Amino acid sequence: MQQFEISDLITAVEPHSGRRLPVRRAEVVRRLLESGDERGSRIVAELPADREGVLDPDAVDRLLISVHTELQRLSEELRIGERLVHVLGPIFTAIRSAGAQPGPYRLVDVGCGLGYLVRWLASTHALGADVELVGVDLDAALVGEAERLARAEGLGCRFVHGNAFDLPQAATVYVSTGVLHHFRGPDLGEFFRAQAASPAQAFCHFDIAATRLAPIGAWVFHRARMRHPLGRHDGVVSARRAHSDETLLRAATAPGIRPLLYEPRGSANPFCTTLRPVIGVRPHLEAPLRLALGRAARRLVGPEHLAEAIG
Repeated sequence: MQQFEISDLITAVEPHSGRRLPVRRAEVVRRLLESGDERGSRIVAELPADREGVLDPDAVDRLLISVHTELQRLSEELRIGERLVHVLGPIFTAIRSAGAQPGPYRLVDVGCGLGYLVRWLASTHALGADVELVGVDLDAALVGEAERLARAEGLGCRFVHGNAFDLPQAATVYVSTGVLHHFRGPDLGEFFRAQAASPAQAFCHFDIAATRLAPIGAWVFHRARMRHPLGRHDGVVSARRAHSDETLLRAATAPGIRPLLYEPRGSANPFCTTLRPVIGVRPHLEAPLRLALGRAARRLVGPEHLAEAIG
């Protein structure tokens, strides 16, 4: 039975314009109940709505900003920024060394939320001065808060409300954290094909590792760290919805892209693994990427060696 994250259901926008659409509370409650999620339905039933039963958009925005602020704290505790740079740094090194595209380069964070990754990269200058940092999200409230935080911190990055694949200037590298599990069925393959069809040289998407311990770990961690029931609920559901290594590599296989998985299931400690990336590079970049990774390149596995790696 399909499971839903509440945050996916209580907001709705047109995918290209980003225009907000009304959401009826009763409809969200119905979908959650039909999926067997009584707890989630009770959480939504308590959210404020107008006389017509439409969820209060301002209240929803405040709630999502609060939950994403807590998620930022988790990202800081798990040192997500450093873990991403461990892979993103070599990707940009490979692009530079191969002469595939002259700088400056552009990193686009898809579904950036409050822009923690982009702001962390801007504050640390971890990728170099020749990398422009852009965060994109379809949620206008989250983008507005990301912009406010960046201004307050005096950071050299920018945020855009809209579709990451409709920007006037294409990305050199697409990246995301905790976004892939939101794409279900054919939408996951379409997500990767859109990047393969763009001028981008690579993508690097971190998401929850689909291990047997992931839902248990998510329950313990979110119970201890998240204040609002929505954050606790969605944290566990997201772990349950995580895609398998096989699913990710199959979906990421697109014309002109070499799909790779870093630290596949079976090659990493399941007690320590939370997020791991699926990577796609133009074929001529695989060799310089492995060179830039050094000994860590042993953790990089293509579809043809996945069964051996997880066996």
